[in-house]
Amino acid sequence: MAGEAFRVVALADRQADAGEAGIDLGRIERGVREILLGLGEDVDREGLLETPARVARAYRELVKGMEEEAGDHLSRVFPQEHAGDDLVMLRNIAFVSLCEHHMLPFTGVAHVAYLPSHGRVTGLSKLARTVDVFARRLQMQERLTAQVADALVEHLDPRGVAVVVEAEHSCLRLRGAQKDEARMLTTAFRGALEHDRTLRAEVLSLMGVGR
Repeated sequence: MAGEAFRVVALADRQADAGEAGIDLGRIERGVREILLGLGEDVDREGLLETPARVARAYRELVKGMEEEAGDHLSRVFPQEHAGDDLVMLRNIAFVSLCEHHMLPFTGVAHVAYLPSHGRVTGLSKLARTVDVFARRLQMQERLTAQVADALVEHLDPRGVAVVVEAEHSCLRLRGAQKDEARMLTTAFRGALEHDRTLRAEVLSLMGVGR
């Protein structure tokens, strides 16, 4: 009975927080509780008493990109001191995302490159944050890759964009086919890097893709 009372008070507190975050923590908690019951668990045992709340907070962290826009980061641009054809690249941007089909994580790295135009560039941290904006939500890797590329096109208006994402999927490793070593690779090219195969091959080589 005491456990039930504690749960009700804690749930009310988290429901009050939900309005600020835009995510209904209380509803997630109730759903997790139902999952535990469906698994035949005793939701009132000590080890599980706070599990619904912990899972709700974890999901809020994992999908925080839903509350952000790429423009929040990519709108910060700087003049390029020596405007020209020089490529800007950031490799090995680590990310965590959630597969929208099984709600299991997939983790990996993104490689992002663009050819500046109009004599302006954005900070390297902004490229990394842009990846997180789209990774931190229910996702498909193919869509994640395209969204990052399209965001760069929209906010930087570069002459070309290349985005390569390599990831391991828990839904492939832990269930179904159970293939531990399988990694998925997806690409998105825009502008000059879509049409110029020689230039695209050079960029992929610099990214280390296929090594």
